Amino acid sequence: MPTTPTLAETKQRLERTGQQHLIAFWETLDDARREQLLGAIARLPLEHLGSMMSQAASLSKPAAADIRPVRPYLRTMADADKYRAIGDDLVRRGKVAAFIVAGGQGTRLGWKGPKGTFPATPVAGKPLFRVFAEQILAAERAYGVRIPWFVMTSEANHHETERFFEDNRWFGRPRGDTMLFVQGMLPSVSTAGAVLLDQAWEPAINPDGHGGSLKALRQAGALDHMSASGIEHLCYFQVDNPNVHVIDPLFLGLHVAAPDSSAEMSSKSVLKRDVTEKVGVFVKAPRLMVLEYSDAPREVSEARDPDGSITYGEGSIAIHVIGVDFIRKLTDHPLGSVLPWHRAIKKVPFVDPATGTRAEPAEPNAIKLESFVFDALAEAEGPIVLRTDRVEEFAPIKNATGEDSPATSRALQVERAVRWLREAGVRVPCHANGQPDCTVEISPLTARGPEDLRRNPPQKSIAAGSETLL
Repeated sequence: MPTTPTLAETKQRLERTGQQHLIAFWETLDDARREQLLGAIARLPLEHLGSMMSQAASLSKPAAADIRPVRPYLRTMADADKYRAIGDDLVRRGKVAAFIVAGGQGTRLGWKGPKGTFPATPVAGKPLFRVFAEQILAAERAYGVRIPWFVMTSEANHHETERFFEDNRWFGRPRGDTMLFVQGMLPSVSTAGAVLLDQAWEPAINPDGHGGSLKALRQAGALDHMSASGIEHLCYFQVDNPNVHVIDPLFLGLHVAAPDSSAEMSSKSVLKRDVTEKVGVFVKAPRLMVLEYSDAPREVSEARDPDGSITYGEGSIAIHVIGVDFIRKLTDHPLGSVLPWHRAIKKVPFVDPATGTRAEPAEPNAIKLESFVFDALAEAEGPIVLRTDRVEEFAPIKNATGEDSPATSRALQVERAVRWLREAGVRVPCHANGQPDCTVEISPLTARGPEDLRRNPPQKSIAAGSETLL
């Protein structure tokens, strides 16, 4: 383990990088705080900050004339069964692992704790982590294979997340099949380029974005573990979507065998509800990329085809399959990743090194840098997009109320469960308008799709107005 640099070494480094103010309060600190400060400074990428800031400031956006729509694959395509069989074989041979980005807290939901502990399902109130764990466990049973699960936490929630997994006995899976590791952090920097102090002994830091998940995998030793275990592909998803298909054989089969895919990175999309929906969309400009809704020129975001459909309607839902070798290539870089840096101007409280007082800025005063995992698409050869169904795979929980809230997510979960039951020939009570007159939840351990319900029909009937857990 590397030793913490001495004060003299740290002073020299701070002088070289123009960040001497970080030890302005050295004389007021006790030995423990001094050691903490030296360790925190050692972890800051001070030598690279200037170039990172410059790159983020100069990040260009594609012109409308250079943007073209994407042609996605469809779940209903004629040869879907062929690709599904290829994906089945990939999973069965132990070539696939699951990877969740779960560094967020449930603050916006009024929930105290990691977001993955939030009770998300409509009947049992299962936490998000349990929903995903049961999906993985169901796939393991179906394929007769162990599927490793990599969980990226954050400094803010790592210990709580680990305790939650332990309290839940790792959700019935072997402890060694789940690896938890912490996301990287970056300093929050003033608009003048000075790293801010959160406390006299602690620089202000922020998470390095979901793009940092790839670097974190490598630094945690996860890539080496995958290579040693024969894992070749990661199923990437985020913690806020209980309807995600964690292990999707059709998606995996397309990823490795579609004629235009390199098996480096593949993505899922859903059709935008309307042109005003605030979601990034897949476009070619000229390489495949996600164009953020805030960056889309109006003539792009509002464009429609002659039949009235949205021209640029392939909305990104943060579901990918990523090749392990591709991740290794992306992270073979002095800063841990080749992904570009994006900047956000935010309000960040700080300790004024001149006065020692803590300032609560009324206006944005700081730059936070982060990277986005979907930027890896531009580095991939032959990335593809699979369009999926919104009800089937996208029920995010982001806001306390309104759109993408627990209420809308539970409604979508029920809608999907009812759809599966109807496809399996099971009678579901409905109102006169066709909406279900019941609340139904289907555990992943009961069925991974309607085909499982056809093979093993539920033994209990569903009564009007009831809440039913299958």
